[in-house]
Amino acid sequence: MRLSRRLTATAALATASAVVLAGCSTGGDTGSSDEPITLTITTFGTMGLDDLYAQYEADHPNITIKATNIDTGGNALTDWKTKQASGGLPDIQAVEEGWLGSVMEVSDTFTDLRDYGADDIKDRWVDWKVAQATDPNGRIIGYGTDIGPEGLCYNGKLFEAAGLPSDRDSVAELFGGTDATWDKFFEVGEQYHAATGKAFYDQSGFVWNAFVNQQPEGYYKKDGSLNVEGNDTLKNFWLQLADAQSKGLSANSAQWDWGKGQSFVDGTFATFMCPGWMLGVVKGNTEAGGGDASTGWDFADVFPGGYANWGGSFLTVPSTSAHPKEAAELAAWLTDTQQEVAAFQAAGTFPSVKAAQTDPGVTGQSDLTAFFNDAPVGEILGSRASGVTAQFKGPDDALIQEQVFGPARTALDAGTADGETTWNQAIDLLHQLVG
Repeated sequence: MRLSRRLTATAALATASAVVLAGCSTGGDTGSSDEPITLTITTFGTMGLDDLYAQYEADHPNITIKATNIDTGGNALTDWKTKQASGGLPDIQAVEEGWLGSVMEVSDTFTDLRDYGADDIKDRWVDWKVAQATDPNGRIIGYGTDIGPEGLCYNGKLFEAAGLPSDRDSVAELFGGTDATWDKFFEVGEQYHAATGKAFYDQSGFVWNAFVNQQPEGYYKKDGSLNVEGNDTLKNFWLQLADAQSKGLSANSAQWDWGKGQSFVDGTFATFMCPGWMLGVVKGNTEAGGGDASTGWDFADVFPGGYANWGGSFLTVPSTSAHPKEAAELAAWLTDTQQEVAAFQAAGTFPSVKAAQTDPGVTGQSDLTAFFNDAPVGEILGSRASGVTAQFKGPDDALIQEQVFGPARTALDAGTADGETTWNQAIDLLHQLVG
């Protein structure tokens, strides 16, 4: 689900080196052989881990890290399913929250990290992150990287040109502040479109995803049953999206394709759904399109409909790893406080580790704050995270998002079918692909 854009984390890596040895210790049997080994790791999107590997190798001369990063979470899911079925999984496999349900169905094929000290360090994460990574038998199969509290990215220059307020506090109030609603979001979008003739957001899929994720129950109920067909809350919002599209609010962008970043600099849209990890996507694409901080992107402490969490990942150790102990140690180090701070500074991935959330490296100045008009992005994400609760994700959650509602969203945004027709299209696909 994340476009691969890498930023630097030099400052954070300097602080990371001071805690390498402590972070490496998982509380279990940590005596490692000096025998040279290679650890493979597969990640995806903007996880902010790339620049950390060299630091770990420098402090562990016998270990070589061979890293593979896949562009999006959807493609990473396909890669994992293929290798899960046929073999060839890495020593460390990054798992996205949206497909954690599928992973839990085969949780016995992952290493129980309690065997390597997980119980001794589990208090470092927010409780619900640990609960997500714990299977029904109490096995902890993943260490949390980031969580995805959502705020609203907006282009202040475009807002000003449309006669709308542009400072962060006023923008938050414009959308309703702590009582922000989707009705108000679409209302402001209509005002913007009337003033400029341009779209308000890039495409309907990310808006839809945000809405689904902030419901008490999403595509699945807490008891594990499907929660789509007959769900009036979801259907009514889908129809609201269709209405907004008919009024010109969607730019009908292809998901994850913004014309090499041009859409972020040429005024194609003025708002963007932004979990923490998406901040790096906005920055990276704006710069790829020739823009910079002066392009006008900002980040507000507000989100339509209230608190929402989109994404967040885990580092797991498949049971096929030839080096589970060393892989578990690396996964524990990559998800310790200073490494999560470094990842945040590199890509905006908001930490799931409690101490990292309040670290000055997160709450203070960074390349991200400078890009987003000096917005206190870490403080804002901390505020947005305060109301997040984990939503149950069923085994086909990611499939429903991408393959059931994906084609329907494409038809909706293209204007080739109305809301009722595209909703029925999604339900038909649900029956075909899920049951």
